[in-house]
Amino acid sequence: MITNLSSSHSKKILVTGCAGFIGYHLASRLLEIGFQVVGLDNMNDYYDAAIKQARLGLLQQNRRFSFHRIGLENRSELERIFAENDPFDAVVNLAAQAGVRYSLVNPHAYTDANLVGFVNLLEACRAAEVGHLLFASSSSVYGSNTMMPFDVHHPADHPLSLYAATKKANELMAHSYSHLFSLPVTGLRFFTVYGPWGRPDMATYLFADRIMKGQPIQVFNHGRMKRDFTYVDDIVEGVVRLIDRPPVPNPSWDRQNPDPATSHAPYRLYNIGHNEPVELMRVIRLLEQYLGKEAKLEFQPIQPGDVEATYADIDDLTATVGFKPSVSIEEGLRRFVDWYLSYHHNYSG
Repeated sequence: MITNLSSSHSKKILVTGCAGFIGYHLASRLLEIGFQVVGLDNMNDYYDAAIKQARLGLLQQNRRFSFHRIGLENRSELERIFAENDPFDAVVNLAAQAGVRYSLVNPHAYTDANLVGFVNLLEACRAAEVGHLLFASSSSVYGSNTMMPFDVHHPADHPLSLYAATKKANELMAHSYSHLFSLPVTGLRFFTVYGPWGRPDMATYLFADRIMKGQPIQVFNHGRMKRDFTYVDDIVEGVVRLIDRPPVPNPSWDRQNPDPATSHAPYRLYNIGHNEPVELMRVIRLLEQYLGKEAKLEFQPIQPGDVEATYADIDDLTATVGFKPSVSIEEGLRRFVDWYLSYHHNYSG
């Protein structure tokens, strides 16, 4: 955890994807603590850019925040930003092309942002000798694994979508840099994040929107999907606690029986989730209750690239930094609905 908040005023953190859902919340929290935050975002139109601009506008009200509109694929601009801000105390990479289903129709967006962009960031961190790189991975890397709860010490080698494959590739690429250049790297497998300022294409926002507009909700796998819904403040708490805990080599790592979550290099993987899977129908019923409107449901088969359930084992994160999720699905959805109604009243007329 942040052990000396008084010293945070002199620390500078790079947050990529700062106008995104998690990036905005993390940057806000770091500014609240007292860090200087340099934010990068390409402001693409994968979903409504207005919500990204609104998030960014709130961040720009803080004098300790500076912003650069670039994608990680822009190597020369990325190198310039690192040179102008040397040194960054830590880098948190939340920039990526998101979405499982979109990867079925636009795969090149994923190779450009998630692979080319990520190696550019690794190179920049290596050259600048950054003290700690943290990066977002995803629960989707577990793919066809059905052993619950998902454990970072178990293999995750069978992704079911290109999006998941790029996130797994990020973990492997990061390990190679950690091994070759002793770059301390932490990969964070996020589990179904939701909350205020969320992405309009994600389940909670999409469901709320359709309920309010009287439009049908497509419920895949005939309502039997389960997700480890994790409130965004809990995700951010886990990330913040890890920033000043760069990994060290595992002295007991065994090359004959390699542990996927640790290494002989300064490399570590963690799950960040709520540790309690919830059926999608439960989420829909709570949204109906808080919005005061009934949903119209269309039950559909499971979609290509989807998994039936996610469930995070968070024991390692708890042991390392004392992380425990604190926001229940009931409280989290209530906060989300309050924000949703306020946002659409104040920003959407």
